[in-house]
Amino acid sequence: MSYETLKEGLIAHGQEHLIKYWPELNENEREQLAGEIGKLDMAEMNTIFRRAMDSTKVILEKTDDDLKPIPESHYESVPGLTKEKIQEYENIGFKEISEGKVGVLLLAGGQATRLGFGHPKGMYNVGLPSKKTLFQIQAERILRVQNMATESTGKEGKITWYIMTSEHTMGPTADYFKNHSYFGLNEENIKFFEQGTLPCFDFDGKIFLDKKHHVSSTPDGNGGLYRALKTQGVLEDIKRRGVQHLHAHSVDNILTKVADPVFIGYCKSKNADCAAKVVSKSTPSEAVGVVCRVNGHYKVVEYSELTDEAAERRNPDGRLTFRAGNICNHYFSSEFLRKICDYETKLKLHVAKKKIPYVDENGVRQTPSEPNGIKLEKFIFDVFEFAEKFICLEVARDVEFSALKNSDAAKKDCPSTAKEDLLRLHRKYIREAGGVIQDNIDVEISPLLSYGGENLEDLVKNEVFAISPFHLKSIYESTTNGVNGNH
Repeated sequence: MSYETLKEGLIAHGQEHLIKYWPELNENEREQLAGEIGKLDMAEMNTIFRRAMDSTKVILEKTDDDLKPIPESHYESVPGLTKEKIQEYENIGFKEISEGKVGVLLLAGGQATRLGFGHPKGMYNVGLPSKKTLFQIQAERILRVQNMATESTGKEGKITWYIMTSEHTMGPTADYFKNHSYFGLNEENIKFFEQGTLPCFDFDGKIFLDKKHHVSSTPDGNGGLYRALKTQGVLEDIKRRGVQHLHAHSVDNILTKVADPVFIGYCKSKNADCAAKVVSKSTPSEAVGVVCRVNGHYKVVEYSELTDEAAERRNPDGRLTFRAGNICNHYFSSEFLRKICDYETKLKLHVAKKKIPYVDENGVRQTPSEPNGIKLEKFIFDVFEFAEKFICLEVARDVEFSALKNSDAAKKDCPSTAKEDLLRLHRKYIREAGGVIQDNIDVEISPLLSYGGENLEDLVKNEVFAISPFHLKSIYESTTNGVNGNH
């Protein structure tokens, strides 16, 4: 693209400041800047900015009468189900897995900034006895649940793992998997793709320069999933493979039951096109979004948008009325995804006022001390309202949810709490299988040995665990630093 063509296009949309420093750039820098500008549809960017700002001007006054909990007909709770019902859902899920109809959408674009890690969050090791990272734990859960499906049905299927990265995590993530031989999974069944970015704007809609030759941008949020699925060929891959059920979740929940057959079976049996796993809020004031209905549409309402009365309201049984805490753990039918991706440009844009480094009018890069602009992002849950059959599955927090977001200094949702939550769950599994273990003994159970507490009785019944830390392994793993499943 010539300089004249570039300039003409920018002037037409009021963004000509992006090439203010063109005379100072070398050929490589000019090529980079022209390439970045060329990827942006400036008319669309201006429209996006106006639409985002207009949405913030609309005062959405949700009265308590507008808010309704998820109806009981669309809501079940795993802790409240009979063993027979859980087995029924699980068997349905196993059948779908064995027929190759299940895929996983992993949201793994985070750079672990708050953790102070400097690498993709999935590569983080919280300090378990095995030293396994989030990526490895989740890969091994996929391997185990595939084997369980084969054992259940006699048919060997596969789960396709679609891993959404960001601009900064794509290369390191792909290299990490390759360097670790894909953790035993078939490379053909792992597909990496990259979420998009959106430019950062000042409050007047001017796009920032991060450097004289580099446009300031940020990942477009986990709701960027839908555009990425379409533009990067993932939807076509899903169709080609015959995948019908997609389990989507964030990488930072160390307790995620990846490709959960109970969740898949529940959604299949209800003919759902979209669903959310939720946990019951611990307290009325817990800072977590709530899945509910707003004027007849399913949405996630932020905790700050609930009145105190609504947050504290309880049912006759004592449970919170608005208790369905969102944990970024969702189900989509492939048909629903195809429909959503056709009109994802209409999804809501969320505005965050941020301190955004920028190149000032004198060509000096500034780091502001106060918010000076906005970042835009889309949220994955904003498609709930478009679902024809939306349902919720409540799961036990101690079994399925422990987020990793902060450094240990925060003492919440951090490596220490993630590690302890996993080890506490594994102690529970050992006790349920007949083993004896005290709370001060740390025993980790390999996902290759047990997905959710199964397959342990022959190994641990009447055994006393007194050594800490300890790693209970599958026969397919090295026996170093632990006992394996044929012990």
